[in-house]
Amino acid sequence: MEHIRMPKVENVRLVDRSLSRRTQVGTLYLTATHTIFVGKGSEDRNELWVLHSLVCNVVKHKTSQSGYPLLIHCKNFQVIQFIIRQESDCHDVYISLSRLSRPEKYEELYCFSFNPNADKAERELSWDFLDLKAEYSRMGLPNKLWHVTPINREYRVCDTYPSDLFVPKSVTLPVIVGSSKFRSRGRFPTLSYYCKENHATICRSSQPLSGFSARCLEDEQMLQAIMKSNPGSRFMYVVDTRPKLNAMANRAAGKGYENEDNYCNIKFQFIGIENIHVMRNSQQNLIEVSALRSPSMREFLLGLENSDWLRHIKSIMEAGIFICKVLIEKDWVSFGHKFSHRCGHLDGEAKEVSPVMDQFLECVWQLMDQFPCSFEYNEKFLISIHNHIYSCHYGNFICNSQKERKDLCIKEKTHSIWPHLWENKMDFMNPLFKPDQGLLRPSTAPFCFKYWRSLYNRFDRELHPRQSELDCLMAVKEETQQLEEELALYEQKLAVLDKERAKTLYMQRGVLDSKQTLWSFPLDASLVNTPQDYIGGLIGAAPNVFSSQQGERESLFGDKPKCPDADNSDQESGVADFSSHSSGEESLPSEDSVKDPDSDENGLNRA
Repeated sequence: MEHIRMPKVENVRLVDRSLSRRTQVGTLYLTATHTIFVGKGSEDRNELWVLHSLVCNVVKHKTSQSGYPLLIHCKNFQVIQFIIRQESDCHDVYISLSRLSRPEKYEELYCFSFNPNADKAERELSWDFLDLKAEYSRMGLPNKLWHVTPINREYRVCDTYPSDLFVPKSVTLPVIVGSSKFRSRGRFPTLSYYCKENHATICRSSQPLSGFSARCLEDEQMLQAIMKSNPGSRFMYVVDTRPKLNAMANRAAGKGYENEDNYCNIKFQFIGIENIHVMRNSQQNLIEVSALRSPSMREFLLGLENSDWLRHIKSIMEAGIFICKVLIEKDWVSFGHKFSHRCGHLDGEAKEVSPVMDQFLECVWQLMDQFPCSFEYNEKFLISIHNHIYSCHYGNFICNSQKERKDLCIKEKTHSIWPHLWENKMDFMNPLFKPDQGLLRPSTAPFCFKYWRSLYNRFDRELHPRQSELDCLMAVKEETQQLEEELALYEQKLAVLDKERAKTLYMQRGVLDSKQTLWSFPLDASLVNTPQDYIGGLIGAAPNVFSSQQGERESLFGDKPKCPDADNSDQESGVADFSSHSSGEESLPSEDSVKDPDSDENGLNRA
């Protein structure tokens, strides 16, 4: 609160940045965690809440006739414009927001003050929602080939790796230590993914400190042991995701890449993904294109092409196809993706910021676009994760390593996002999902990559339809589910009524048989036969219980009476129509599933 110069400003205008450029007058509030705008008026009154953690930068524009504009750019690509009457008020809000949006220490992030009224047990349960040991067990680990090594339990070997690591059983501790000393930041090769069907694996590591000629026998033994962990493989790919030119430049600085002459049975592969600085500039160019007001088709397409963003997404997709997929909690959180540096959570060096997670989520979205039935979640799930990565609402995506999160007691002081997403899972379900689709083989042809407007333009209401195809499908699915529930309820009621009517009919027959009379009064007046039953007219007025009980009716009344004023055929046709009503049940078809085999080659990729 000490950083807030002006907690409340009256008569502030919120500018709708759509094509209409409408404005709304209201009050602007600054709190320790949020910027809040409350509109005036009973009809169009609304509230806008913006987390300070989401603010990327604040810009003061030149004065206008209506006041002093203040532009707020958010990390989730929302752009908010306020017009403040007094210059001093605008300056105070600008200074306050600039400081509040750049926390200097982790404890200033929103996740440390967020309190959903959950007790200690609920907090601990939320962090146990995803169990990494269960994930490894699902993959078939540990087994006779791989086991957990205790060497990094206190983060002694590598402070950016998790404490529990899987390595080949044949590898000794001296080999692991020697390999870690030969790798940047001590990130030695360790298991990331295991296929229990064919023993294929994906391991990760950092670049070796090889320079132009250095070699390490322990590191060579480490890679040899990884290759032998797949008995059916004759060689192993070593994948370097950098452009070869960049790797050669690092070799001149004492780092570099593996020399194929020193390692047995490896095939080296460069992928060509650009560094974090190129990616940061590319996304900034893309954001500038998406923020254009009323651009022509030529301007938009030219700007999109010049940003090179989709080209970078294509490169990452090709690398993913070559290597295989990874998981967020295990491969990003546990293995030390530098969330705080790359996402700019704290006030630090701007050159460390880069949209690496944005690109990962977009690659998943591009896959979903090509295979709309293969993912159980929808794009709202990806956008929600993107929003929470930058909002710091939960503690999952802050800090740069597992060790940092442990030192800050993140599990004891913050809450996990996964239970929150699970509670709202119906909003994130894909109505087209079909399980067991097999191995995905996406195309990386240029025309297959699309601009993700739901992410970059989701706050521009007039640039695309408000209701997407997914929203329509979700609405239809929800309505269908409601109708099915109502149908099941009515079927239950009908079953109860059928039982009651059958019981009433049974009692009626008992009374008739005991009194030996045909015209004794029934227990239910609605079951009394009317003259229309015998005078060929309103047969439909008879009770429904008789529509399936023609035999009982004839046995009660004996021969069919003849009407002197009507043709017998009319009466018979009426009885025939009367007995034609019937009820039936339908069954829904089931679907078969098909599985495709996975690749049988090992892979080693950079962290």
